[in-house]
Amino acid sequence: MTDQENKISKLIQSDKVVVFMKGSPDFPQCGFSAQVVDILSFFNVKYSSYNVLDDNDLREGIKKFSNWPTIPQIYINNEFIGGCDIFREMLENNEIEGLFKENDVSFNKQEINPESI
Repeated sequence: MTDQENKISKLIQSDKVVVFMKGSPDFPQCGFSAQVVDILSFFNVKYSSYNVLDDNDLREGIKKFSNWPTIPQIYINNEFIGGCDIFREMLENNEIEGLFKENDVSFNKQEINPESI
C-alpha cells in the first residue's frame, strides 16, 4: 500500500461516516457535495468531511482508492457507499434509513419533506 493509500485508509477509519467532498459542510463548493451535506443534515448524521480542493493528491488518490471517478464520495464503517447519485437514489427509494440502521449510524430525521433537499 502506498503512503497516499495509507493516508486515505486512515481518514476513512477516522469516523463512522466520512465524506470526501468539494468544499466543507458549511460551504460546499459544488452542487453534488451540497446535496450530500443536505441529506446528512436532514438525518442529523454526525460525519467527518475532507475537502479535496485543498489537496490535489487526496482528490486524485481517493478516486483511485475507490475506483470511482467522481467527488463527493461517502464511506460508512470503512465501506465505500458511492457518490451523490447513489446516496440520493437511496434517499428517494427509502433505503437510506436502513443503511444507517444496518451500520449502527445514529440519525434523527427532521420533520420536513425530503423532496425539498
